[in-house]
Order: sequence, then C-alpha cells, then structure tokens
Amino acid sequence: MEAKKGYRASAHHLLIAPDKVRRVAANIRRKPYTQAVAILDNLPHKGARFLRKVLQSAAANALVQNKNLDEEMLYVKELLIDDGPRMKRVWARSHGKRDLLLKRMCHVSVVIDEIAATGE
Repeated sequence: MEAKKGYRASAHHLLIAPDKVRRVAANIRRKPYTQAVAILDNLPHKGARFLRKVLQSAAANALVQNKNLDEEMLYVKELLIDDGPRMKRVWARSHGKRDLLLKRMCHVSVVIDEIAATGE
C-alpha cells in the first residue's frame, strides 16, 4: 500500500458538530494555502477557527520538514471531518422526566502538499 504524500496535521475531540465544520470545509478544499487561510479568517463560524488552527499546524509541519518550501507553494490536498464520540447529558423535563442531550464532537485531519509536486 502506497503512503500518501503530503504534510499532515489533525485535531481530535473538538466540541463542535461535524456537520457545522463540513459546511466550512467545503469552502477551502483544493485551494492554495494562503487563499484558504484568508477565507477562514473572514468567516464568522466557530468551525472556521478550528480549521484555521489545524491548517496552520499542517503548514508549520511542512515548513519544518522542508526548509526550501514557501507558503505560496502549498495547497490543501485533503481535508477530512470525521465523527467523534458523543457526550450524553441529561436534560430535566417536567413531571420528573428527562431528555437526552447529545453533544457531538468531531475529528479534523488536514493534508497539504506542494503545488509543483502535483503539476497543478
């Protein structure tokens, strides 16, 4: 099995629903790194802050591993938003009853790569 090329970063157990992060992630897939960061800086969503942190971490990993790289040479190759565990909380209701409140979490994985290496 061939290993995927690129520089990775991930964040686990983020306390935000995966669907909310996926809406933001759709805006930056396959975009250049600098453009993706600019988009995330201007979005008011909570998920944009999480994605920006993970994306910047992947870029830092790339620049540490390869000193010749520049931020302009990077693009978002792969962006995965997976379901995480769910925290279950009890929500008190009338007449001694209860409802179950599910607090959803997600895992974010980012792979960035060089533009020149893929021929794009």
